[in-house]
Amino acid sequence: MSTENIFKPYTLGSVELSNKIVMAPMTRSRSDNSDNAPTLLNAEYYGQRASAGLIITEGTVISKYGVGVPNVPGIYSEKQIEGWKLTTNAVHEKGGKIFVQLWHTGAYSHPDHHNGNAPLAPSSYNPDLDIFTPTGFKKSETSRAMSLEDIKQTIADFRQAAVNAFKAGFDGIELHGANGYLLQQFFSKNSNQRNDQYGGSIENRARILFEILDELKKAVDISRVGVRFNPSLNNLMGISVDDETIAIYDYIVDRLNGYGLAYIHLTEPFTDVTGNPFAIHEVAKHFRSIYNGTIIINRGFTKETANAVLEAGDANLVSFGTPFIANPDLVERFRTDAELAIPDQNTFYTPGAEGYTDYPALQKN
Repeated sequence: MSTENIFKPYTLGSVELSNKIVMAPMTRSRSDNSDNAPTLLNAEYYGQRASAGLIITEGTVISKYGVGVPNVPGIYSEKQIEGWKLTTNAVHEKGGKIFVQLWHTGAYSHPDHHNGNAPLAPSSYNPDLDIFTPTGFKKSETSRAMSLEDIKQTIADFRQAAVNAFKAGFDGIELHGANGYLLQQFFSKNSNQRNDQYGGSIENRARILFEILDELKKAVDISRVGVRFNPSLNNLMGISVDDETIAIYDYIVDRLNGYGLAYIHLTEPFTDVTGNPFAIHEVAKHFRSIYNGTIIINRGFTKETANAVLEAGDANLVSFGTPFIANPDLVERFRTDAELAIPDQNTFYTPGAEGYTDYPALQKN
């Protein structure tokens, strides 16, 4: 048994993890059916990777209004719930643990995903992005500012999606508050120009997150809920850091101490923010001094750097994305210092098993 920190078990609230290696959420666009429901193919993919201490699924939309990418799974219909049961059963049969990431893309979408209607977002703005649509990439268009009724419905959709997730057998859920999608659009000044209770002040821009969590507390076990943030996202995904970015994330994370969540899942900067006074340069280290609970950290880690951040105490768990695509047995490869396979980027989002479930595990002697 290795004594390296990354391989040690970890207690995540009431969920026991066999190691500290987390499979990060990654969109794979394999739910290419009319119901956008997971199938046996999805179950095989996640089951192959069940040796991770925790799997967090690809972004899973909470309603038809939350779609921004083709062929992604949802969790708002009975067929989708039944489809996800195939995956949770496959992971649990191999002793794994799995959370589902609940997703609303907001302005990161296109009218082609919404029968010609503008996508819903905190404000009417164009993130100026290339959006993947059913007929190829197209330029984003101006979103429609959510009404108070739209916000109320979206909060209800998050709650119902959480209920559905536990019905489908998930061990927990993660709210996607990162990477330029709906919740981060509320947090960021460049994408939130509202002048009501959901805009303006730091407290107002963070309000929707806490209203969602307050609803979840009424419906599910909040100790099995995590939230993902990418606080230093800058000039990407339609989001820029600003003079209140650090303050709003400090406020959010400090306030989350009172919720008893499973974890917060943080991402180190996607781009070089050296010299930028509005960006947090060392995300895990910054929030370790604020947050009392479990921190998962992500972004380009190797086994060695993961062990280092765990030993430093800046995070409790480390998530890996791309390495899990071509290495279903990533934990074993780390344990034996085996060479990692390289994934084929051409099959990241294409239908079928190729580049999805056909990466082989190491041959055991």
